[in-house]
Amino acid sequence: MNFAIIGAGMAGILSAIKLTEAGLTDFTIYEKGEGFGGTWRENTYPGLACDVPSHLYSYSFAPNAEWSHQFSPGPEIKGYFERVAHDHHLDERVRFGDEVIRCELVDGRWHLETASGHRDEVDVVIGATGVLHHPRFPDIEGLDEFEGAAFHSSRWDHDVPLDGARVGIIGTGSTAVQIVGAVVDQVAHLSLFQRTPQWILPQTNPAITDDEKAEFRDHPERLTELHESLSKAFGVFANAVVDAESPEAHWIGVMCTQNLEESVSDPELRERLRPDYRAACKRLIISPNFYEAIQAPNAELVTEAIECVVPEGVRTKDGRVHELDVLVLATGFYADAFMRPMQLVGRDGQTLDEAWSERPNAYLSISIPGFPNFFMLNGPNGPVGNFSLIEVAELQFGYIMALIEQLRSGECREVCATKSAMDAFEASRVEAAKKTVWVTGCRSWYLDDRGIPAVWPWPFDRFRAEMGAPRPEAFEYR
Repeated sequence: MNFAIIGAGMAGILSAIKLTEAGLTDFTIYEKGEGFGGTWRENTYPGLACDVPSHLYSYSFAPNAEWSHQFSPGPEIKGYFERVAHDHHLDERVRFGDEVIRCELVDGRWHLETASGHRDEVDVVIGATGVLHHPRFPDIEGLDEFEGAAFHSSRWDHDVPLDGARVGIIGTGSTAVQIVGAVVDQVAHLSLFQRTPQWILPQTNPAITDDEKAEFRDHPERLTELHESLSKAFGVFANAVVDAESPEAHWIGVMCTQNLEESVSDPELRERLRPDYRAACKRLIISPNFYEAIQAPNAELVTEAIECVVPEGVRTKDGRVHELDVLVLATGFYADAFMRPMQLVGRDGQTLDEAWSERPNAYLSISIPGFPNFFMLNGPNGPVGNFSLIEVAELQFGYIMALIEQLRSGECREVCATKSAMDAFEASRVEAAKKTVWVTGCRSWYLDDRGIPAVWPWPFDRFRAEMGAPRPEAFEYR
């Protein structure tokens, strides 16, 4: 059997290592970028960090004794993934800078074509393309007329100096919050253009001491114990957001409210920073310094709506022009793109765009009916946003590996979820989503066109149980 892995980020590296461990070494990794790391390669903005503790945001099979902080910075995370990839000799198995543009099922095998014209034919494709990698640019009049430097946060231009600059940031999600805290002391003036305020949990981020690192190196079993304990602790938050009436959800709200009220001294600013929806309705943000940063003498929270961008800056609807040298668009991503714009063609010529004409969908976020031997990690409606995606991907790959073993043993040549299984799963998922905190009165990137959260709406224990083994009745075998 041979394989194509699309993506050399966290999930692609994981897939390659696990296939190798299973003795399945005939694979190629296709990566549109120029290196390993996925989102940690593409995002390089100041303040970049993960909101999952580092010892949990690690592969269970590759614990890292050298993390510098409890929540380590982005370059360190990128270095971790690069190191794991190099240690497993994946460099010679990847085609960098060669995006897969078409993937078509022909006589039971997948035919791939890349942007360079390279072609491949494989038995199984693993879509490890990630979730947040297609930047969303705001629809603001005049954006092209700005005479300063303007760029999306995920395409940070490091040639643009910030020292003494007047910097504007559009957006108030996790990325914007991290950037504000990182650059406010560097710039002459910072304008944060806020459409919607965010709840923010306080964060402490202690450095991991040399003695602690040495202890982890000398006793690696303690890294495993820490990983497991963090997973359990993180599960408390994960379970809170899927039950809006839980005591844990209430506790999160209390913590966020206390953080706002105790951190922001100016009552007028405090109220402009106070959301009118429940904590965790949007992706919950953690920050050690945002409230301090936005109260700096050179920082300004702009809540007047943006009218347009003009050559010298941003004009708000009150007629004021906010003069800027740099404009950062921290406006998020198209979370429903997944493999697209790649053309995916399954059985009977059905395209992915046709299969997803209403919205992206997959059985357990892994398998799409009519697209046999094509498996996704962190696909539609999976546990994104409230779990560690590494832990999720490891569980998902174990499930995928059970399906691959059926192909390897000759039990079948093709396997994919049935439409009835996907529809039943989706119906139960939609019903369960009505009890989550994500539907309590806010707009977020979690919500699909129906206003239904496009994420896993149950506790993590249920996800772990579902990933235990595929249910034969949920799949079509040929």
